[in-house]
Amino acid sequence: MKMLAAQKTLLLLCVGVSLAHDFITSEQFKNIEERLRATEETLKELKRENEALRTITKASRDELESIQAENKAKKVAFSAGLLASGSQQFGPFDTRKTLVYQKIFTNTGNAYDPNTGTFTAPVNGVYFFRFYAHAHPFNQMAVSLHKNNQLQCSVFALKPETNANGSNGVVLSLQKGDEVCTQLWENSWVFDDESSYTSFSGFLLFSL
Repeated sequence: MKMLAAQKTLLLLCVGVSLAHDFITSEQFKNIEERLRATEETLKELKRENEALRTITKASRDELESIQAENKAKKVAFSAGLLASGSQQFGPFDTRKTLVYQKIFTNTGNAYDPNTGTFTAPVNGVYFFRFYAHAHPFNQMAVSLHKNNQLQCSVFALKPETNANGSNGVVLSLQKGDEVCTQLWENSWVFDDESSYTSFSGFLLFSL
């Protein structure tokens, strides 16, 4: 009797567990499917956000690099004497010659080339230039500042009876790549030594 009751009880328990198992598994499966779908949507959204962040990060990096390059380009100033050492008189020549200033005092931005004597504008802007020239007695001294081979201003002394000094300056609006240099006129002299009587300087006032 007890065995039969126990068997009945066990049978009922098995049936109950089986029914409960079937019911829970179905619900859990639905739940899992929903969670998977939600997870997939979340992953897709995170992927979209990640792509958007990558795009924003790249744009920010590019903008920062552009600003850094622009700020670096805005730091432009140079000053140079004609001779790095010793003393020498230049000229006269049959044609005009670009003066190559070799004693570099400063060359921030490296826009001045000590190999050619030419300043090349690194950015569009307004620049200031000044040059000095020194001559010994009875020698004609004539030097001009040129922008893209066009004369802008000059200094001149016609065979002075004593040592002569000339100085001139100009403010120029330059486009990136414009070139500025000084030229010694034909049949003219300039002198320089370690005191740098003859020199050339310039700097960026503001960019455009």
